[in-house]
Amino acid sequence: MPRKSVVYECPNGHTLCSNCKNKVHNCCPTCRRDLGDIRCLALEEVAESLEVPCKYENLRCHDIFPYYGKLKRPEQHCWFRPYKCPYAASDCSVTGDIPTLVAHLKDDHKVFNCFGRKFSLHFEAFRLRRAPVYMAFLRLMGDDNEAKRFSYSLEVSANDRKLKWQGIPKSIRDSSRKVRESLDGPVIQRNLALFFLVVIDES
Repeated sequence: MPRKSVVYECPNGHTLCSNCKNKVHNCCPTCRRDLGDIRCLALEEVAESLEVPCKYENLRCHDIFPYYGKLKRPEQHCWFRPYKCPYAASDCSVTGDIPTLVAHLKDDHKVFNCFGRKFSLHFEAFRLRRAPVYMAFLRLMGDDNEAKRFSYSLEVSANDRKLKWQGIPKSIRDSSRKVRESLDGPVIQRNLALFFLVVIDES
């Protein structure tokens, strides 16, 4: 069974992992000797035994991973990874866990309670095929699986016009760009938006 970590050594005993060996074109960066295919089995054994904590250890994640396994494992699925403020359009760079983000949203943005959970309503302007459009959608302060447990109805009315949308909230894990590209929300063209000008101005 092949090892996950391969370490090579030059004739003078300098060592290098397989990834670095390819980067230096099989030439030892220390003594400039040809590395060849001499394996350093002792260091390979040590490398196999190394373990490192998750990068979100300071956020209470206690997972430990084999060093070489962790290099190949994206930590984007870690339950404890921080959330980004969903108000990307406002260039907000705040990150943190759910309690931190909820407190931030209450102070600096709009958030409300429903069924014991926190939601925020977003209204964004962007261009779709060069045409200016507006889009509204609801976010849940939680992950995608939690968001799918809810549904919402959004109604915009003004000047004797009414537009209604029913959908599933987006998770704050989803970037604003991802939501815009999905078009999963009421997308209102500029000429139609003029009918709801009073509502848009209030948003």
